[in-house]
Amino acid sequence: MSDMSEAKSTAIPIYETLKDEIVTSVLLPGEALRQEEIAKRFGVSKIPVREALLKLEIDGFVLFRKNKGATVREMSSNEVLNLMDIRIALECKALELSVPNMIPSDFARAKDVLDDYSAQSDSKSWSEHNIAFHQTLYEPCDNPSLLQMIADVRARLGPFTNMLVSEASGLERPHQEHQNILAACEAGKTEEAVELLKQHIETTKKVTAAYMRRGTRS
Repeated sequence: MSDMSEAKSTAIPIYETLKDEIVTSVLLPGEALRQEEIAKRFGVSKIPVREALLKLEIDGFVLFRKNKGATVREMSSNEVLNLMDIRIALECKALELSVPNMIPSDFARAKDVLDDYSAQSDSKSWSEHNIAFHQTLYEPCDNPSLLQMIADVRARLGPFTNMLVSEASGLERPHQEHQNILAACEAGKTEEAVELLKQHIETTKKVTAAYMRRGTRS
């Protein structure tokens, strides 16, 4: 194996670990990623660390700045809203494919999530239950590639941004919209369910845009 191939192979677990720490907010937006410290942590040279950081930059998780090195990338307002547009396209397609495949156990699981959702009182819990509800709706689509694309968009947004979106939206409106979407799914009304989902994400996007314009949170 060449030195370059070995570096790329060694970089993979470093990439996966750092990506997971960024996605789960162990590493926060703007936080410095010092190559020497990472190399020491993983017991490797700086070459595979740089490979891992460059791949993270390509995937949108890390930013390299001249004379400042690598930092965890901060999402701009426009990036958040653009990713929500992508959510609309991907998730509406997933729901369109899912509804004909749904069975009673799918509806029961979704209702259980909504029951728990309505009992929560903080944005972190709202965000977690919101994600769980949407996942439950999309899993019957029987398209792993599409589900992975949805998960990738969610990872790009990260838990901090997902919490911001949940905080901006509150509980009552999204909860009622979720119930309406689920009712349409249970009735087998695919077009109605998809349209309700589209309106749901579009409204969330507008509320989030207004919330970020006010600068309530950075």
